Amino acid sequence: MDALLIDAITQRIADLQDETGLFASFRHNKTVFYRRPDTNVFFTAVTVFTLQNLAVNLPAKSRQLIDRITQRASAAYPNFRNKDGLNTYNFWPTRPSQHFSNGYIFRHFEHFRIPDDIDDTAMVYLTTMQTPADGLWLKAKLAQHANGSRGQQIKNTYPDYRPLRAYSTWFGKNMGIDFDACALSNILYCIYQYNLPRDQHDADSLTYLRAIVESGRYVANPFQCAPHYARTSLIIYHLARLMAAFDIPELEPIRPRLIEDAKQLLSKAHNRLEKILLSTALFRLGEPMPKVNLGGIDRDFDTFHFFIAGLLTAYQQSWLRRFANRPLMQMRWQCEAHCWALVAEYIVMYDA
Repeated sequence: MDALLIDAITQRIADLQDETGLFASFRHNKTVFYRRPDTNVFFTAVTVFTLQNLAVNLPAKSRQLIDRITQRASAAYPNFRNKDGLNTYNFWPTRPSQHFSNGYIFRHFEHFRIPDDIDDTAMVYLTTMQTPADGLWLKAKLAQHANGSRGQQIKNTYPDYRPLRAYSTWFGKNMGIDFDACALSNILYCIYQYNLPRDQHDADSLTYLRAIVESGRYVANPFQCAPHYARTSLIIYHLARLMAAFDIPELEPIRPRLIEDAKQLLSKAHNRLEKILLSTALFRLGEPMPKVNLGGIDRDFDTFHFFIAGLLTAYQQSWLRRFANRPLMQMRWQCEAHCWALVAEYIVMYDA
């Protein structure tokens, strides 16, 4: 491993962290020439998570930088904690609410004020030290908002998945039930990491993940399977990360399909960050690490996004959801620090 290169990348990430402990990110919709800086916890937490998982294999200088990055990020997390003080987390600051931060229009509408979610909560838990009591509390909280709880059943998924008592993306009482394969992978990673007791909700969440791959739906319609990530490559990346970290027999049958589809997507990918995602996933699935040219890799950052928000995703009406996957109805998020973390992850694994 090129220690100087890794140290340089880690230093660049550290330099991108602002005085509040956050990493800058931007939301945009090129169709309407929209671009705004966005204040969120997700990209900070997922960047820290990626770096922490690499730290044991990094040079001493990089490890020290990651410790400092983590400490500064942790100091920012309380701004995103549940508005009533519960131990769940929101994408945007909560007290006061700053949904669609730095914007001019959407921040004035309550419709766009989202509840806390499993994705941000999982990443905060995974990058901090929570107590066993906190873990058990979260497990109970997840069950309260899972599909089928309180008489609510998911409407915006395939009919054969609607009976599954899988975890919903949202903790809000008034938000529709939502299945997202990447968010489910992250909360399951958290549950396994904290060794929390497993139940029907976990089993059905794994069933959903296995089913979307076995059916091929995650290739044919990734937006329907993961509406907040909406790309097959990202679903593969998240599943591979979960499967590499833990022994999960329920997911083993889909390993060959994930490998086959990752190779096929890799052969067609143009953006090198996309190639890095797929190469990293293949390595985690037990395949040789494909070579990606990293020269001037930052030139590919502007055409890469890791996360989206569908402006119509939350609606349950089928006639509205028909338009939800169109680019006009989506915001895409970019974060330079997270892109560099993905590059560092690839380099460390390639030299493993």
